[in-house]
Amino acid sequence: MQRRQFLTGTAVAGVGATAALATPAIAQGREKLTMVTAWGRGLAGVFDAAVRFADSINAMSDGTLEIDVKAQGELVSGLPAVFDAVTSGQADMYHAADYYYVGQHPAFGFFTAVPFGMTPNELHNWYYHLGGHELHRELGEEFGLVTFLAGNTGPQAGGWFRKEINSAEDFNGLKFRMPGLGGKALGKLGASVQTLPGSEVYQALASGAIDGTEWIGPWADEKAGFQEITKIYYTSGFHEPGAGLALATNIDRWNSLSDQHKKMIEVAAGEANLWNLHQYLANNSEALTRLQAGGVKTLEFPDSVWDAFGQASAEVMEENMGDPLFKKVYDSMQDAMKKSAAWDALSSGAYARQRTRVLGG
Repeated sequence: MQRRQFLTGTAVAGVGATAALATPAIAQGREKLTMVTAWGRGLAGVFDAAVRFADSINAMSDGTLEIDVKAQGELVSGLPAVFDAVTSGQADMYHAADYYYVGQHPAFGFFTAVPFGMTPNELHNWYYHLGGHELHRELGEEFGLVTFLAGNTGPQAGGWFRKEINSAEDFNGLKFRMPGLGGKALGKLGASVQTLPGSEVYQALASGAIDGTEWIGPWADEKAGFQEITKIYYTSGFHEPGAGLALATNIDRWNSLSDQHKKMIEVAAGEANLWNLHQYLANNSEALTRLQAGGVKTLEFPDSVWDAFGQASAEVMEENMGDPLFKKVYDSMQDAMKKSAAWDALSSGAYARQRTRVLGG
């Protein structure tokens, strides 16, 4: 595979003085996998998902397989270095949001979130039953990776701004943090888009290096402290309606594992995926109440801005349709969303409307 061969032979960016990472530990049936992450240690929700996965493996394996979690900056620094360390074999696996790697291939965006894409339920329907995981594996194998979902943030907020957004023109020249294809769409509205690791976002916003940021949602955003900097918060965004987090293992290291250990990784990733989604959902409402009590002004973008988001997002998708794998994943996602929506609108959607009408609130 040309991409894999190229990456394996390329120096790992950002490793610097840590280039001499430990080689995989294999001794008397006991193995240790080093997992690098895109997350600063203790970063609410995202780092929790990585730790949850590792703790599950360590418990299930009775010591025969250990996951050693390394936070952002502990072995490698910078988001590209996380991907490069694993594709090159200098680390065994990563936990990250795959849309950080749309520069490697734009189809990685689908396995976190794409503009006007899937809700968590739709993503999981597609991933586990309608071909999504198979496509994730196909994409990963081009880079020497074996991939799983291992976390989900739920619907993400539109973000924090220093001024209110009244029209699409307000994005022109705005320095804004937003990764993935959503960031590329925002760039079409004139924004100066940046991709920063989560651990760097607070300081960038506080210093004025950026004018605004999306992060995740009320609970994680409150933990990050953005409300200390600005009180303008848009609670619904177009860019990440249900963002998946990914676990990827170097394919050669994966092939060296026993079938038992491979199954443990699959099961622990799936459990972390579900656990993490509901970690966010269980905490968001109370966090939102606290933010509002602290003076945060919660807003929605005007319809004209949503229309501009839609047009820009369609342009980004169309620009990538020349890549056969991107188009294959896009078509599969669209088909899965239609299949999910047909029943959901008649069942849970109707139920939610009637519950609100009958009981109020």
